[in-house]
Amino acid sequence: MIESKHDGWLIPLSFVIVYVVWGTTYLANSWGVDIIPPFMFASVRFLVAGSVLLILSSFFHSIKITKAQFKNLFFAGFLLFGIGNGVVTWALQYVDSGITALIIALEPLIVAMLLWSWKKQKPQISTWVGITLGIIGAMVLFGQPEFVSSWNWILGVIAIFTAMCTWAYISIWIPTADLPESVFVSAAFQMIIGGVILLCSSFGMQEIQNFEWSTITDRAFWSWIYLMVFGSILAFSAFNFLLLKVSPTKVAASAYVHPVIALFLGYMLNGEFLSEQSLLAAGILLTGVVFINRGKATKVE
Repeated sequence: MIESKHDGWLIPLSFVIVYVVWGTTYLANSWGVDIIPPFMFASVRFLVAGSVLLILSSFFHSIKITKAQFKNLFFAGFLLFGIGNGVVTWALQYVDSGITALIIALEPLIVAMLLWSWKKQKPQISTWVGITLGIIGAMVLFGQPEFVSSWNWILGVIAIFTAMCTWAYISIWIPTADLPESVFVSAAFQMIIGGVILLCSSFGMQEIQNFEWSTITDRAFWSWIYLMVFGSILAFSAFNFLLLKVSPTKVAASAYVHPVIALFLGYMLNGEFLSEQSLLAAGILLTGVVFINRGKATKVE
C-alpha cells in the first residue's frame, strides 16, 4: 500500500464520502432518468465531471501518462462506467433506487469469490456464513410477486448484477494495475473514457437525437449537477484513493451502508415500495455482508 503523512485524516474522510455520498446517488440517478434518457444522462455526467477533475488536477500533477497506463485506464473506464454505471443508470428506469442499492450490497460476496479464485485467498468460516446469508437474503428479496411479475424489473436486476460483477472485478484489479501516480488524474481519465463510451451508446440508441431539452425539470437538472460534483468528482476520487490505501474488502464494505441510505431515501422522498419482506431481506443481506467483511482470507499455497 502507498503511504502518506496525510493518510491519518484522508482515509477516514474518504470512507465517509464513499459510504454516505454513494448511498444518495441511487435516488439522484432515479430522479434523473425519469426525464433524461439513461445513457445520455450518464455520459454527460462523466464527461463533464472527468473534464473538470482533469483540469483541476493539471494544476497539481503532471498529466503525462504512458501507453500502458492509457490501456489500463481505458479498461477501467470501460468496466466501471461503460458497463457498471451505465447499465445501473439504465436499470433504474425499472428497479427502485433502494432495491438497486440492496442488490449491489452483494458485491463483497463477489469480491470474496474472486479473491479466492484469482488471488488464492480462501474464505474463512465467517465469510461462508455471510455468503449463505447473502443467498438467502436474495431469495427473500426476489421472491416478492410485486417485483418478479415485471419482465422489465427482471432485466433491470440482471443488468445490476452485471454491473456489480464488473465493479467487484475492477476493485481487485486496480490496486496492482499500472496507473498514473495521481488518483485524481486516474479518476479523471477513467470518467472521460467511460463518458465517451456511454455517449457513443446514447447516439447509437438515438437518445440524444430524439431528446427534447425543454422537458428537463429542476429536479432532474439538480440531480445531474449533484451527481457530477459529489457522486463523480468527489466520491470516485475518494474511491480510487482508498483502493490504493486499504484492502478491497474494506472498500467493498461500503455496500452495507449504501442500501440503508438508499432504501429510506427512496421510501421517504420518492414514494418507493418498501414491504416488510424487503426489510427482512435487507436485514439478512446486510448481516451477510458484515460476516463477509469480518472474515480474513487465508492464502492457499
